[in-house]
Amino acid sequence: WASGLCLPSSSPSTLLAWPAEQSRAMSLIRLLLSVLLMSKGDSVCRLQSSAQPPELTQDGDLVIGGIFSFRTGFKQPDILLYTLFYYPSLNSREFKFAQTMIFAINEINNNPGMLPDVKLGYKIYDNCGTIDILRAALALVSGLKGEVSDGNCTKAETVHAILGHSGSRPTIAFQQVVGRFHIPVISHFATCACLSNRREYPTFFRTIPSDYYQSRALAKMVRQFGWTWIGAVAVDNEYGRNGVAAFVQNAQEFGVCIEYSEAFSSSGPPDNLQRIIEIIKHSTSKVILAFMSHREIKLLAAELYRHNVKGLQWVGSDAWITDHSLTDSEGHSILVGSLGFVVSRAHIQGLEEHLRQLHPSQKPCSGSESLQNTDLEFTDVSELRFTNNVYKSVYAVAHALDSLIKCDVNGKGPFSNWSCADVQHIKPWQVLQYLSTVNFTTEEGERVYFDSNGDSPAKYELVNLQMNNKGAIDGVTVGIYDASLPERHQFIMNNIPVVWGNGLNEVPASVCSESCLPGARKVLQKGRPVCCYDCIPCPAGEISNLTDSIHCLKCPPEYWSNNKRDACIPKVIEFLAYDELLGTLLALFSLMGVFLTMITTIIFYCHKETPLVRANNSELSFLLLFSLTLCFLCSLTFIGRPSEWSCMLRHTAFGITFVLCISCVLGKTIVVLMAFRATLPGSNVMKWFGTTQQRLSVLTFTLIQVLICTLWLTINPPFPFKNMSHYKEKIILECALGSAVGFWAVLGYIGLLAVLCFVLAFLARKLPDNFNEAKFITFSMLIFCAVWITFIPAYVSSPGKFTVAVEIFAILASSYGLLICIFLQKCLIILFRPEQNTKKHMMGKKI
Repeated sequence: WASGLCLPSSSPSTLLAWPAEQSRAMSLIRLLLSVLLMSKGDSVCRLQSSAQPPELTQDGDLVIGGIFSFRTGFKQPDILLYTLFYYPSLNSREFKFAQTMIFAINEINNNPGMLPDVKLGYKIYDNCGTIDILRAALALVSGLKGEVSDGNCTKAETVHAILGHSGSRPTIAFQQVVGRFHIPVISHFATCACLSNRREYPTFFRTIPSDYYQSRALAKMVRQFGWTWIGAVAVDNEYGRNGVAAFVQNAQEFGVCIEYSEAFSSSGPPDNLQRIIEIIKHSTSKVILAFMSHREIKLLAAELYRHNVKGLQWVGSDAWITDHSLTDSEGHSILVGSLGFVVSRAHIQGLEEHLRQLHPSQKPCSGSESLQNTDLEFTDVSELRFTNNVYKSVYAVAHALDSLIKCDVNGKGPFSNWSCADVQHIKPWQVLQYLSTVNFTTEEGERVYFDSNGDSPAKYELVNLQMNNKGAIDGVTVGIYDASLPERHQFIMNNIPVVWGNGLNEVPASVCSESCLPGARKVLQKGRPVCCYDCIPCPAGEISNLTDSIHCLKCPPEYWSNNKRDACIPKVIEFLAYDELLGTLLALFSLMGVFLTMITTIIFYCHKETPLVRANNSELSFLLLFSLTLCFLCSLTFIGRPSEWSCMLRHTAFGITFVLCISCVLGKTIVVLMAFRATLPGSNVMKWFGTTQQRLSVLTFTLIQVLICTLWLTINPPFPFKNMSHYKEKIILECALGSAVGFWAVLGYIGLLAVLCFVLAFLARKLPDNFNEAKFITFSMLIFCAVWITFIPAYVSSPGKFTVAVEIFAILASSYGLLICIFLQKCLIILFRPEQNTKKHMMGKKI
């Protein structure tokens, strides 16, 4: 089965090489292609050495090529399998891939329903490094002649399709040679997103999803678990760099930040790995994405184990997450709890029997060894993931060949002039045409097809590495990812418990900054990624009702933020109410004024025939007491919730009642002056200001105010108004003036009458009567004017409901001033000094 030795090289799933080796390989590719495509004289490129024969071969009408890495170097045999294949160390997984290809081809050959009368053959090559891959590529193109020309691709010895390689980097080198001859290449393991570039790799297909989908699935999983701050370590080749780049692109879309992104190679300088260990030790992220092969992850885990770095949550790529060799590595316990996506497992009927029937027939084996009763990784078919991809690849080629041979039911094909292929001379480029349209369903119910980039549909199982009772690591499926489903249903967890990397039963946290709770907003930290931020509380009047909000939203005008700043609540509506202390006190003072005014009225009414009451113009006195009662009562209209009617009533009632009051006082003042003039010899002034004139003057003065108020209410009346400018956190419900001119006209007219009354009373203050009423009127007007002069600045500067309180206080103070100054002494004389309430005393003169 195996001939010759090869130097230690990459295992099939590793993607590692020294940079110098990679450079030499790519230079060789360019040299070979230049010779193949640019030679002008002899159009044949001859290999300097003999062509490499295939390791496994079978003749057939149509041949499928295969390239795998059976051997990885020297290893002392210690078990039966290595005894069977003695010389080099055998990569059992790669050999299983090759045997699966053979099994699938034999199964198709034995199936009369597919490719009838056509036998499939195979040529399977083993390779050790990039140079051997190129030799195998040229051998598959040219057969065993050692010559490469355009004519080779039309001859029978040329394969019609090629399966392999397992690595992305070798596949790129392989594809750049084979692709020039339009031979389709189908990989079961090469996941590099770069291979989806149809311009560079037009003949490449794969039955494993691209790393783009794996990276997107990993980014979604990371975000699903709330890990927004992670590190990334990759193998230093196309697979690792492209995988991490695709992950970073998708992670940024989902709001995940990368603290660091490092790469190393197992064959690279040791200092590079030590530098990465120090970065991991001093990082704040607790989740690490490892986009590498099993060789690199074992090196990294062993080194972290030596440095006693534990409690990390690993997120792995499909190249190592289900690798059985992890258990054999030092520090493998560090990887327990790792999560990663792998292609779905499948069952291939009959494959296990095929693998167990194999037996060696060459030295140093006797030929009697058997695998029937031996449990090895090679014969284990419980985890057929990538092996199933090989199986599907063979069937994809078979379906393409079957469709090509059958062509169309009407005899019309896809080629020029609607022709079909010549089944006796099928060319690889014709197979390529049909392979791009393959669409079938396996016996397991799995649909197989290729998109426009040659990629297969992305469907993964989420695997969690858990330690079993024997101390080995098992990959337990805990979820699925299906890119064909709607976005919100692509990632689904099942009910199987997950083992986490920190050893706890809850999802570990890995964030640069804790989430900002509702009531705060995120402010990015200068010079750091977007996942690193400070939480700033929302200012008053603004809220954030979402976690990790980047903006605070202003509340509507009639709402204000609560103490937590996470909800808008209606603003407190403030007005001078009866049920608060200030409103209650003012209402009591108002009612007390009404009560005192009524008591005074009763006293005067009961003593209306006495000289004191008669001498004070009882008609004006009773009218004055009535107007004072209205003044006290009108103050009550300023208390309570403002309404449309109360706003119009409060100012107009106040203005009219006060004018009525001042008019009565003014009338009394004029009467006093006229009475003094009437005592002079020959004076008849009283006839000019008798009772009728007094009534008309009061009525005239009052009607003028009624006219002013009527115009005010007609043109622009007061109305209820929600004042939200004075206090941001509450609404002041007040009565807007409507027309400021009307308000100040009412006050101005009252002030004019008060000043006139004060001047006249001041002139009459030294009249020679024993009972000088003008003096008390002067005092009352002085109080009245002082109160209202003080009221103006206090009214303008008082905030909210205190504006109303100031106005009520001015009304009450001026009303009490009039009541006390004009009527208090008279009531005292009537009640307690009746001897002064005589005509004789009233007619007395001051000495």
